Amino acid sequence: MSGALAVRGLQAVRGSKPVLRGVDLDVAPGEIVALMGVSGAGKSTVLRVVAALEPFAAGTVQAGGFALHPGPVPRESRLRELRARVGMVFQAHALFPHLTALENVTLAPVHALRWTAAKADAVAMDLLDALGVGACAGSYPRELSGGEAQRVAIARALAPDPMVLLMDEPTSALDPARRGALGETLRGLARQGRGLLIATHDVDFARAHADRVVVLHEGVLVEAGPTADVLTRPAHPATRELLLHEAEPA
Repeated sequence: MSGALAVRGLQAVRGSKPVLRGVDLDVAPGEIVALMGVSGAGKSTVLRVVAALEPFAAGTVQAGGFALHPGPVPRESRLRELRARVGMVFQAHALFPHLTALENVTLAPVHALRWTAAKADAVAMDLLDALGVGACAGSYPRELSGGEAQRVAIARALAPDPMVLLMDEPTSALDPARRGALGETLRGLARQGRGLLIATHDVDFARAHADRVVVLHEGVLVEAGPTADVLTRPAHPATRELLLHEAEPA
């Protein structure tokens, strides 16, 4: 089976500063990959490039069978196919505060993918129900708990039925019980054949729920492998530093 995501030689700059320096990574259908590294390593930039939210300077990105090329980000009208194949859940959820949960989920399918309102509403309610927040369909983001807002954001990302789901620090505002529930949700999505790439510094979450770990350090992928191998027997100093930071008391 072809890969859900394939990144080769990815380079990105911000101003004159290199942010990503030749990153290679793959995510297979049905696989959860944790993209790890300390703050500033380049994790969020990888996600934003794959989601066509930031330009990149060199390399190739194949996301859900859609090819992205170096240079400026294409205009949104040319990204409809990508938006149907790649979903992203942002760290702060990024729900529109003036829209209800249901309206947040249906916005892109109606306006970007040209779905009928009836189809978008039906798909959105099925997703909200499946994620346990169907009762929140008429609520505004300010009325949702952190866990509820996150599940609405996941429903929004899943509405087009993407092959690839990207998540940026999904556990940053969750308590341990909600982290476990999130992990179970993500495993269910992977069982449906989606490839998940999760940027996180949460070692415990990665250890419990990721199939593989890739470690970034200063924009370079320095270590990759099965989760147990990388997090139990780290080979690179950057991985050992990440584990030390996680072990330090708050």
